[in-house]
Amino acid sequence: MSPKGTEHIDSPLFGNDLIDFGQYWQTIRRYQWRIISLALLITLLVALIVMSMTPIYRSSSSLLIEAEEAKVVSIEEIYGLDSNRKEYFQTQYEILKSRHIAEKVVDKLDLVNHPLFNKIDDGFDIRQSLQSVKDSIKAALPFLPQNPEPVTLTDEERLLAKRKAITDFVLNNLTITPIKYTQVVKIGYESESPELAADIANAVANVYIENYLEAKFDMTSKATSWLNDSLQGLRDKLDLSEKALADFYEREQLVNMDGVVGLASEELQGLSEQLLAAESKLKQSQAIFEQVQTYRGDIAELAKLPEVLNHPSVQNVRKAELAAESKVSELSKVYGPKHQKMISATAELTAVQDSLERQVQALVSGITSEYQQAQIRVTSLRKSVEDSKVEYRKLTNLENKRRTLQREVDINQQLYNSFFTRLKETSEVGGFESANARVLDRAILPTIPAKPNKPLFVGAALILSLGFGVAMAIVLEALNSGIRSVEDVERKLGQRMLGLIPWQPHSKKQNLPVRQFFDTKHHSFSEAIRTLRTSLQLLHLETNHQVMMVTSSVPKEGKTTVSINLAFAMGQLGRVLLIEADLRRPTVAKQFGFPGFQPGLANLISGTHTLDECIVSDTSSGIDILCSGTIPPNPQELLASAQFRRLMQDFRGTYDHIIVDTAPTQAVSDAMVISNSCDALLYVVKSDSTSDKLINSGVGRFLQVGKRVDGIVLNQVDVRKAANSDDYAGFYDKYGYHSQAEQVKL
Repeated sequence: MSPKGTEHIDSPLFGNDLIDFGQYWQTIRRYQWRIISLALLITLLVALIVMSMTPIYRSSSSLLIEAEEAKVVSIEEIYGLDSNRKEYFQTQYEILKSRHIAEKVVDKLDLVNHPLFNKIDDGFDIRQSLQSVKDSIKAALPFLPQNPEPVTLTDEERLLAKRKAITDFVLNNLTITPIKYTQVVKIGYESESPELAADIANAVANVYIENYLEAKFDMTSKATSWLNDSLQGLRDKLDLSEKALADFYEREQLVNMDGVVGLASEELQGLSEQLLAAESKLKQSQAIFEQVQTYRGDIAELAKLPEVLNHPSVQNVRKAELAAESKVSELSKVYGPKHQKMISATAELTAVQDSLERQVQALVSGITSEYQQAQIRVTSLRKSVEDSKVEYRKLTNLENKRRTLQREVDINQQLYNSFFTRLKETSEVGGFESANARVLDRAILPTIPAKPNKPLFVGAALILSLGFGVAMAIVLEALNSGIRSVEDVERKLGQRMLGLIPWQPHSKKQNLPVRQFFDTKHHSFSEAIRTLRTSLQLLHLETNHQVMMVTSSVPKEGKTTVSINLAFAMGQLGRVLLIEADLRRPTVAKQFGFPGFQPGLANLISGTHTLDECIVSDTSSGIDILCSGTIPPNPQELLASAQFRRLMQDFRGTYDHIIVDTAPTQAVSDAMVISNSCDALLYVVKSDSTSDKLINSGVGRFLQVGKRVDGIVLNQVDVRKAANSDDYAGFYDKYGYHSQAEQVKL
């Protein structure tokens, strides 16, 4: 909660998360000389180290590794890799970096005897000397654990150890760099000797090519021997497979298996189709037969069946029956039942009905016969299909056996032909093999050291040290919780800045001279006090601010000095009373040189002394002073009493301005009690000293009792730094005494 009417600029109280780059810039400016000094020191050290480094030369050769498509049937399929694959080139790079190649380079250039590697022998000697010293010490001190008898290396073992060490050294300084999207690889080597760097780079390329040719020659020799041994075995396998196929044809009496199997397949397919048709017809006949069996003996019902009713012969008889019935019906209307015409028509109808019955019975008999024939045909076809399947399976098994035997013959024939062809090729080519790589560019003697890159190291050291210095400055600034600028007051405390009191040179064990305000040699200090007075007047143009209380968070922040000098400044405008309300650790009487028994506020409240006895007039400044008096055992009760409030009310009628100096807020609660009798509240903060959390805690205590802090007085500010900092520039320009600060600096 902020005081009413107080402006906040990017206050943390409002949770502003924006990054304040201006604050970072001010931090860098504040620490600029320390940052520059650190950067120059580190850069100088790096420069000295770089200058003492031994220059290293680098030389490189270019090697083209050619890729050819692998043959369909060739020895590379057994021993080699497909050179079009990515793994092929990765393998070649690893071969170039292998110890085998490095050892051959060491032997080819006789690096064991090279002067540059003599220090390896010196290292052996130093290690042996150190071991001898350790053994001597242990021998002199028998209580120490003794090592077994040291092993002495022979000349040959020493030579092998040196060769191994040199090989490791060569591998550590050798670089293999493939050129992207090409088949070219760079072989680089770094050494103190430019001649050795070029020689080793060229030697690695030559040894790699020679090693490849040797490997191919050995591989071809081994392949020829293996082919000769394997060819006879393949011939025997081929003969056995051909004989097995011939015996199969002879045993099974076969001529053309493909035609026999095809004919059996067609026959089985035809029988299957006939069986499906017969089974379908049988199902239809069975349905009709079952209906007939259901109505057997009932001619009328049988005649109604669709299969009977729709038969042509039945339809003709039915037409005749309908005609006879129509005739009988017509004659019955004219003649009696015994009339000759009537008897003749009735006889004709009876004859037609008898014919219909016979036709129906004949059809039923035909349906039964047809159903029985369908059953017989289906049974016959099923047997034929099963017999055909058995024959087809027999022929299929024979065909599978034949194909197996024929496939074995074909495979053995292909293997034999391939091996025989490769053997002929190998015999004709002999030991000639082409290399898979060639040197594009040979390494040349380097004239400029590759490293250390002295300008780069020094420049990088300068840039990094500057960055480190800036980071350290920002970290230190972030860890600093003190208040040192106008922006800190507004940003960290959320309060307005009323005044800025410059630091005055004096002994730390003594207080500032009490009348320094009137000393013309300290014009900047006097002007700062007057500026504080002006700020208060401008702040309270329309309100009464007759009683002004001055407090701080902790002791030694200069609140008493501010109170005294503010009283001096106000004394130039009217009657002023300076009240020392710090009844616990008073200092005003001592600073003005009053005697220790001088009565004051405590005596006045207690009623032991009169007002005239307690108030002292300072003739040189024209202000009245009311000291704390005798230190009471209950200062807070006195300050909270009605007598104190009546005194303050009486003083309002006598004086134009009343300055009250109180105890620090974090020590006791006296200031909160006194604030109820005051119109304005000034909070003194020692520059770059008191924690912002402590200050906010003190300000918050006043807010809790409903009192507003009118502003912060930043005390003991280093004017030399302030005059060069933008943190204070606005405050100085606002009140018009920036030039004075510059004069103090000069």
